[in-house]
Amino acid sequence: MLQFSGSPDDIEDLDGWTLHRLRHSALTHDAEDGTSTPMLLARSRHASVRSLERYARPGVDSVARHVAERDPAVRLRR
Repeated sequence: MLQFSGSPDDIEDLDGWTLHRLRHSALTHDAEDGTSTPMLLARSRHASVRSLERYARPGVDSVARHVAERDPAVRLRR
């Protein structure tokens, strides 16, 4: 499970972010960086992919980069 490891005083400096939002932001960044679904499930302790998909939502730019990196036409030009 992703856990907050700072001191209680650090919680005041989250600028409106809740620990819950930070946890799911970390999941999204991990997903955008290519972390596998089984690893995301293990880190988040979600029981199913369906519950995980509510929180790990890669952005449009990340999805476009992922597709471009795997496009055979692009790979052939390199």
